[in-house]
Amino acid sequence: MIPYWHAPSFKLGPLELNPFNVFVAAGILLAARLLTKQAEREGLDPNPLADFAMWGVAAGMLFGHWVHLFFYHPEELSKSPFQILRFWDGLSSFGGLLGGIVAAVVFFRVKKLRFNDYADSFALGVAPGWAVARLGCFAVHDHPGKLTDFFLAVQFPNGNRHDLGFYDAIVLFALTALLYAVRDLPKMKGRLLPLLALLYAASRFSLDFLRATDLSYVDARYFGLTPAQYGSLLLVVYGLWGLLRKQAPSASSQKPSAPHGRVETAR
Repeated sequence: MIPYWHAPSFKLGPLELNPFNVFVAAGILLAARLLTKQAEREGLDPNPLADFAMWGVAAGMLFGHWVHLFFYHPEELSKSPFQILRFWDGLSSFGGLLGGIVAAVVFFRVKKLRFNDYADSFALGVAPGWAVARLGCFAVHDHPGKLTDFFLAVQFPNGNRHDLGFYDAIVLFALTALLYAVRDLPKMKGRLLPLLALLYAASRFSLDFLRATDLSYVDARYFGLTPAQYGSLLLVVYGLWGLLRKQAPSASSQKPSAPHGRVETAR
């Protein structure tokens, strides 16, 4: 069993520094860094990604809070009329994903760029960044599961329980290793993001059945399923579509060739 330890928080003026915030910030920075590095590796212009990062994070935080508030814990709406703006007070990872998707659709359309050209870069950046952020959930134990004697259970004060934040981090680190192992395979070009979506969705859908139902503050269920499980079903649809559809040539592969009969020399 894993000992239960809740790291302390520190006040820095109006800001609160706690393990969750630290890991989330580290995950965002890691994702942004890996995203741009992978884009450069594929011969793509990384500058649009630097511009997108701020919009993606802002939309992710806002949508993450709204999904938490309206779907997971609507009872919190009674706290204050300004609760919908207190984006730091409760976040849903699937809501954050939704916000990032909305921001990407708008941003890439405005910039007249093809998102598919950058999709592999997003997969290789988002997976490890999300894994690190999930360590923040594990550090504060905010996703308790059912009582169990499983050897990876955490010794919560009210009994040994699954810790879904910990399990999610393990899954995402494993998926990160898989994505980096297959990223250079010709058949996987342009398909890494659908692969990530499909495998993560299958894992998340299964793991959510282990979430606690016997505590006072638990995730809402709709016809027996959590909001994340419904989100997982949508990811499965996207994943299957992305893996099975015919891939269009990427921008990095559409490089003009030299005129017939002319030999290019290095300058």
